[in-house]
Amino acid sequence: MTIMIPAWIDGKLQPFEKLAAHQQGVRHMAVSVFVMAQGKVLIQQRALGKYHTPGLWANTCCTHPIWNEDMTVCAVRRLDDELGIKGLSPVHRGEVEYRADVGGGLIEHEVVQVFLAETTLDLALDLNPDEVMNTRWVDYHELIAEVQREPEKFTPWLSIYLAKHSDLIFGDALAS
Repeated sequence: MTIMIPAWIDGKLQPFEKLAAHQQGVRHMAVSVFVMAQGKVLIQQRALGKYHTPGLWANTCCTHPIWNEDMTVCAVRRLDDELGIKGLSPVHRGEVEYRADVGGGLIEHEVVQVFLAETTLDLALDLNPDEVMNTRWVDYHELIAEVQREPEKFTPWLSIYLAKHSDLIFGDALAS
């Protein structure tokens, strides 16, 4: 199935095939969600069948909106698609842009709408094995330390988010 995502072609946002965007390093839209509970972040280990960064740990979930999809709707959809999470209302935290080599000749050049959702540690999950092989709650500060100690176990974008955009993403959520 061909998935068309919003990408900038000749300076204009247009539908573009998702895999081709990664193969060509085309700047495109994305959504990332972080779910938190009591100072802990829910992270996921990507399924081994993923076409890039299989088996690496990432933020709660991330995706590309389909052409003309509302970003908040996309965030809610992906929480359910990947993790079976229902009933959360992610809050938009801002926009970040990054470019990263994700292996296999693929480049992520993403303009990301970042969302944060707060919940409890007993949140019900129903993992989609095509997307996620494992999850865990990790203290925010320990997550930063783990990524610094063993960056090869984490996706490039999670490293970028934590190193460059933590205040935007987590900010006041860490104080509560």
